[in-house]
Parts: sequence; structure tokens; C-alpha cells
Amino acid sequence: MSSARSRGWTLAIVSVGLFMVVLDNLVVSVALPSIHRSLGASVQALEWTVNAYTLSYAVLLLTGAALGDRLGRRRMFAAGIALFTVSSAMAALAPGSSVLIAARAAQGIGAAIATPLTLTLLAEAFPPDQRGLALGVWSGISGIAVALGPLVGGAVIQLGSWHWIFWINVPIGAVLVPLVLARLGESHGPERGLDLPGLALGSAGLLGLVFGLIRSQTLGFGSAEVVASLTAGTALTVAFVAVERRSSDPMLPMEFFARRGFAVTNAVSLAMYFGMFGSIFFLSQFLQNVLGNTPLQAGVKLLVWTGAIMVVSPLAGFLSDRFGSRLFMAAGLGAQAIALGWLATLAGVHQTYASMVAPFVLGGAGMALVFAPAASAVLASVRADQAGQASGATNAIRELGGVLGVSVLATVFTSHGGYGSQKLFVDGLVPAMWVGTAVLGIGALIPLVVRFNTREAALAQVPQQPDGIALASAEVAATVS
Repeated sequence: MSSARSRGWTLAIVSVGLFMVVLDNLVVSVALPSIHRSLGASVQALEWTVNAYTLSYAVLLLTGAALGDRLGRRRMFAAGIALFTVSSAMAALAPGSSVLIAARAAQGIGAAIATPLTLTLLAEAFPPDQRGLALGVWSGISGIAVALGPLVGGAVIQLGSWHWIFWINVPIGAVLVPLVLARLGESHGPERGLDLPGLALGSAGLLGLVFGLIRSQTLGFGSAEVVASLTAGTALTVAFVAVERRSSDPMLPMEFFARRGFAVTNAVSLAMYFGMFGSIFFLSQFLQNVLGNTPLQAGVKLLVWTGAIMVVSPLAGFLSDRFGSRLFMAAGLGAQAIALGWLATLAGVHQTYASMVAPFVLGGAGMALVFAPAASAVLASVRADQAGQASGATNAIRELGGVLGVSVLATVFTSHGGYGSQKLFVDGLVPAMWVGTAVLGIGALIPLVVRFNTREAALAQVPQQPDGIALASAEVAATVS
């Protein structure tokens, strides 16, 4: 098979895998009312139908990347997709909420194994000068999944039942797993032992942080359970950092965060997922609770936003190869901050959808300007054999940002408004969106104030040498540039 054809297969396979995972997560939120009626699930059970997936997914992203490096990236990618597919069938057949929650947790584990490896497999298949376009396509496919999630969920529920939102994954996974094994080459990370203390502390620390943030949405940040969980998670994360700094074979090398490209990109990603995904959580409800749309209608109207991601992402990836990632990320977060502030200014019980179209397009385009350039910047800041570790860390930080955004903005929402009436909803929505706007605005300043460029790739490509010679020589090359 020619190298060009092999790269094409790799791009197609990892994009479909990512599409399946992203689509499923968005579809489920639309189906919650139908699940409640069908299974008689309590509000707490419905909450955990979403949170069980989020929790297992966020906690195990670093572990999934480490297992791919150790046991084989193709093998673990296939295993992750297979687990996701089987647990999707389990969710579709669930006779009650307990089984459904367990199936959703298993889906999260499968997704956590597969997701970071999509970026690692792409980085391996494409040379640096072609990587931006490939990542743009990869981001665009993810954008399609984001765009179609609410639409597919609404359509499936209206035409059939909630079970079909899970059955959709089964034929895709059944085809994809054999293709992974037949068309992708096997690869491993550098030879090293499995960092068991790092795995244990990193997973436990993320568990405490994510669980605390999720529970804060119901109990508030002041509750004893939330405070204890966040405190334990913080302490374990600090212990994880200390252990990784001393480890000869760390799961997550702390030196990554000393590289400006890696540190800035992850700060930008955290800000974007906090501000934008926290706000989208409420904007999708605004379309239904205030403007009176059905789930299907809301999904169709959100296509304006998410469709812009799909269109702009490949172009942003291509251009970031030529001009660097930093200014694209600053412009992207700036555009999102303007879009969200615009929507906050317009929000009201008598607002029309037509008035939301322009800020929706601006917000979607802004997100697209960040996705592929951010992925390129992360890959450029590490060696090729470290791509799995870097991808796992970046995905975990993004997921933490999204959960943190929903939790904080939900607290702002409930302290100023609520679900009692359309006016109360708007009263809570507006200050929540202004908080999201502020976080996005601060995030836009970070790549402008802290300069870096993709010449940090020099650091990524210098072979390992004793006594820190490789690190010093690469830093000199980056400084001279």
C-alpha cells in the first residue's frame, strides 16, 4: 500500500472513530426526557446517565494514552472502539437505569482509550508539513459530529425511540474494528516500564476533581461532599506531579509544561472548553425552554453554529501549517468571546432566532480557528514518540475545562435565575454567559502575551542525549529562531 494511501486510510479510520464518540455524547443529552418516561428514571439517575460517561472518560484519558504507548496503539485503539461498541449495545438493551448508567460508564472507558490515540496515530502517519491539513479534516469531522448530535438525537427520538441513539454505534463499530486491524500499522511508544504510581495517582486525582465538579452542579460548591472531593482530588494531583517529576519513566513528563507551546495551548484549550462549552449547555436549552423549539428544531437551528466549525476547520489547519498556530488561537478565542457577549446582550424572552444567526456563525468559526491549530501546536512541542502522552494530557485538560465550565456557569445561573419561567431562565442565562465571555477573553490574551512558535518542533525532534544536552541544544535552536 502506498504511503499516501496508507495516510488516507489512517485519516478516515481515526476520524470515523472520533465521530462516533463525539456524536454519542451529544445525542444522549437530547434523549433524557424520553429515557425518563421509558425507564421511570429519577432526576438523579438521569444526571448520572450523562455524568457516568463524563467521569470515566475524563479520568482515564491519560491512562488510555499510556496503555497505547505500552501495549500498541493500533491494538488499544481497536480495543477502545470495540468496548465502546459493545457497551453501546448494552445501553440500548438496558432494562433499567442502573444498567444504563453502567453501560454509559463503560462507553466512557472505551472512548478514553480511543480518543487520545486518534491524534497519536495521525501524528505518526503524516509528516509535519502535511499535518495541519490532516488535523483540519480531523477537526472538521469532529465538527460534523457536534453539528449532527442534537439533530440526530431529535430525529431518532421523534421517529423511533431513545434506544436507537445507542444502536447507531453498533454497525459503525462492527465495521471499524476490522478496518483498524487490517489497515493501520502497529506502533508503540518508547521502551519503558508502566508507571503504576503515576497511573494510580493521576486517575485518583482526576476522579476527585471531576466527581466534585459534577456533584457541585446539584449540591453547590459549599457542600461537604463537594469540598471533600475537590480537596482530595487536588491533593492527589499534587502528589501525582511530585511523583512524575522524580520518575525515570513518567506517564506524563512534567517537562511538557515547561515548553511554552504546550503550556499556552493547554491554557487556551481549558479557557475555550470552560467558556464555550459551558455556555452551549445553556444556549441549547434556551432554544427550547424560552424560544419554544422541539429538540429536533433546536438541533437544526444549532447547525448554523456547528456547521461553521465543519467548514472553517480544514482551512484553519492548512493555514496554521504556513503561518503558525499562535495568532489563530488568539483570534479564535477572541471571536468566541465577541459572539458570546453578543448573545448575552441580545438574550430575552422575545428574542428571535434570526438575531442569533450571526453570533452563532462567529462563535462556530472561532472554535474552528482553535481546534486544528491547537492540535498542531501540541504535536509540535513534543517528540513524535511523546505524542500519545501529550494527547492524553491535552484531552484530559480540555474535558476538565468543559466540566468546570458547566459547573461554574450552572452555579451562576442558579444564583441569578432558574427554570421556573422564561424570564427566570433568561435572568440566569445572561450573567452565566458574561462569565463565559470573560474567561474566553482572558484566554485570547494568553497566546498574545506568552509568545511561542512551531520552531519548538526542534525540541521535539532532537534525539535523547545524556546530561540534558538534547534539551539545551533544542532550546538554543528555538531561541535563535
